[in-house]
Amino acid sequence: MEERLQKFMARAGAGSRRQCEKYITDGRVKVNGEVVAELGTKVNPTTDRVELDDKLLRLKEAHIYLALNKPPGFLTSVTDNFGRPTVIDLLGGISDRVFPVGRLDLDTEGLLLLTNDGELAFRLTHPRYKVKKRYITEVEGHPADSDLAMLRQGIMLEDGITAPAEVTILNRTKATSIVEITIHEGRKRQIRRMFQTVGHDVVMLKRIAIDNIILGDIPIGDCRHLTEAEIDKLYREVRLK
Repeated sequence: MEERLQKFMARAGAGSRRQCEKYITDGRVKVNGEVVAELGTKVNPTTDRVELDDKLLRLKEAHIYLALNKPPGFLTSVTDNFGRPTVIDLLGGISDRVFPVGRLDLDTEGLLLLTNDGELAFRLTHPRYKVKKRYITEVEGHPADSDLAMLRQGIMLEDGITAPAEVTILNRTKATSIVEITIHEGRKRQIRRMFQTVGHDVVMLKRIAIDNIILGDIPIGDCRHLTEAEIDKLYREVRLK
């Protein structure tokens, strides 16, 4: 569908419509290689090539923010060379291109964010911003107070000492314990390795929150769009405007 040139330019981030009109009348705009100086010109955003000062203008991609309840058995990646199922395969009703924010191991389930907002994704996963991720895990046996103290203080793994974790025992069965643990790092299989180091293998691991985003009642394998309030809170958390 065609639209006025100055409107397209404004949507592409060249400036306000009034500024874009001046760019046109000043002869700084080309459409399909030809200078256009008339304000009544219309363009087709999908087929016409529009340049300002010889720089191609493109429409900015709308940002998408999704919260997915990842099942076990799905890779946290966009594609897989071996044809294994990925989390993108779960987004049947979503046509926008998105990518996972961080990762969950193949056998870990729960909350996974997906977006096409590269700067937000980078900050959410960078240790500098200390974004908290909360998990529920079932571990073999019954961790002692000394085990919990080690996890809370930081524990030495083969790739260095971990940052202090928040750890709470929620329940104990005859053979296992249900534990809530919150960390802000994202090393490979980190929580599994932390509990293994104190002698308690992880039986089940599920992420239930990333900062203010709660898994809630999202059905397993399904997703929802984040609300504006949730997105704004994430932006503030990582100091993005």
